[in-house]
Amino acid sequence: MNALREHAEQQFAEEIENLKKVDKRHRPPNWHLSPWAVATYLIGGKLENKFEITPKYIGNRRLVEIAVATLTTDRALLLYGVPGTAKSYVSEHLSAAICGDSTLLVQGTAGTSEEAMRYGWNYAELLAKGPSAKAIVPSPMMRGMELGKIVRIEELTRIPADVQDTLITVLSEKVLPIPELSSEIQAQRGFNVIATANNRDKGVNEPSSALKRRFNTVILPLPSTLEEEVSIVQKRVSELGRALALPAEPPALAEIRRVVTIFRELRNGVTENGKTKLKTPTSTLSTAEAISVMNNGWSLAAHFGDGTIDASDLASSIIGAIVKDPVQDSVVWREYLETVVKERSDWKDLYRHCRELS
Repeated sequence: MNALREHAEQQFAEEIENLKKVDKRHRPPNWHLSPWAVATYLIGGKLENKFEITPKYIGNRRLVEIAVATLTTDRALLLYGVPGTAKSYVSEHLSAAICGDSTLLVQGTAGTSEEAMRYGWNYAELLAKGPSAKAIVPSPMMRGMELGKIVRIEELTRIPADVQDTLITVLSEKVLPIPELSSEIQAQRGFNVIATANNRDKGVNEPSSALKRRFNTVILPLPSTLEEEVSIVQKRVSELGRALALPAEPPALAEIRRVVTIFRELRNGVTENGKTKLKTPTSTLSTAEAISVMNNGWSLAAHFGDGTIDASDLASSIIGAIVKDPVQDSVVWREYLETVVKERSDWKDLYRHCRELS
């Protein structure tokens, strides 16, 4: 198979199968794994049969347990946090572990219509024979309800408010009315919804209080320590490098640490040692953006360098990630470059390449 990006249930099929073999705990109706096994799949660990489960989410296990426990109830799950905190990644892997299918996805945008949440129509069939079950084009939501599977909704707050509110009946009554046929779809056991939203979009299309009550919210935080964030970036960069078949050497840990340090310091408005206060840019500087910077640097080293990633490969990507507003962010970056990067003796190469590009 030459897919650029496999679904989680395909990429980690061996891990899911090994979990099934040792999983003797209670499984909710239509779940492929028990809640304990789902949490283990996300957090990682060694099984009784010595098989190693790789961590998909590096962070607080209790947050994962709360998210999984929510999905065993009649409440939907809302993963909330700043951009780049692995909300979509966690959502996909939860779906893969619970029902073996992460593809029932509604992508939230300003143009998401009610049909994406409910159902559409095959207009040729509709015009020829009138409304019928055969003329309905099911949405991921309808298929999830019929099959008893998890449905994912990405960027809930990007969806227009009137479309969001079509979820209220689905989440509270567990039915999807089809008034044209005087019928309804009743959700089967195992059905639930995982939605994601980021706090940068708060107020764009803020969910109504009625809809919020149907969700249990789990906030996914940014990594609490430098080492934790470095570990996440290193893991994801290696995975993406293998998927993209990049021919160069994997990025050195020292380069990953420098990029993550820059992002954390500018994001927090203070250096890691707490001695220098800094201005913060308008960009989010999330863990996901650090991963992107490293992957771009790896590609540059592979195709236009000697195969070993260095400061010259990272400089342009770092600046591109930080300077989103050409006026405000440029001032923040230049100040950081001259007061922090320049003063670090082992960062002279990075300072020189960033100075040339700035």
